[in-house]
Amino acid sequence: MKLDILAFGAHPDDVELGAGATIAKEIAKGKKVGIVDLTRGELGTRGTAEIRDKEAAAAAKILGVSVRENLGFADGFFSNDRQHQMAVIDMVRKYKPEIVLCNAIDDRHIDHGKGSNLVSDACFLSGLVKIETKHPDGKPQEAWRPKVVYHYIQWKNLDPDFVVDVSGYITEKTKAILAYGSQFYDPNSEEPETPISSKNFIDSINYRARDLGRMIGVDYAEGFNVERFVAVDSLENLI
Repeated sequence: MKLDILAFGAHPDDVELGAGATIAKEIAKGKKVGIVDLTRGELGTRGTAEIRDKEAAAAAKILGVSVRENLGFADGFFSNDRQHQMAVIDMVRKYKPEIVLCNAIDDRHIDHGKGSNLVSDACFLSGLVKIETKHPDGKPQEAWRPKVVYHYIQWKNLDPDFVVDVSGYITEKTKAILAYGSQFYDPNSEEPETPISSKNFIDSINYRARDLGRMIGVDYAEGFNVERFVAVDSLENLI
């Protein structure tokens, strides 16, 4: 299956939090989108890996993504090394996305920055023909390099390099996030409190999107960072 967009997240729920509305919008426009989680989030204070597996599947259904996979890397301890790069390369070559989305360039959780660097490096390496990988049936995979890699914004309020108008899609994003009932605000939960389990954090999803939207004259927006110049073919492409 060839995808238009492949979104990577260090943990289940990273993609939804950073780019859920953008993904919902692209799917509504007819794009095929997939999600690859690097870990199962097993070190999370709340919930379990098994619970988060089910929540991730439910969130994927809400967004309407074509496929969701989990690479099973060790939460908190994966590295940007050959072994992990090869696993990401396999996913990139398997789905041949034009666009890759991945974790924030810099963030509070150490896995987010690591995941960002890992996926970005693997996307470059995936285009090198002398790196050999194989399909499950043993046939060689073709080299493939996505056209662009965009980094969504997470905990830290990074200045975006560009923003996407997601007005009309914030509801889908919120529903997908709340599918992770073990992780976020629940006044009846007896689980320990975490930085993302407060009502303020859930509210921040809305007011951050509204603030970015305000900056470009729309209701809601999501921000992204890039490592390289973003090219447009006409000034009319800019809002």
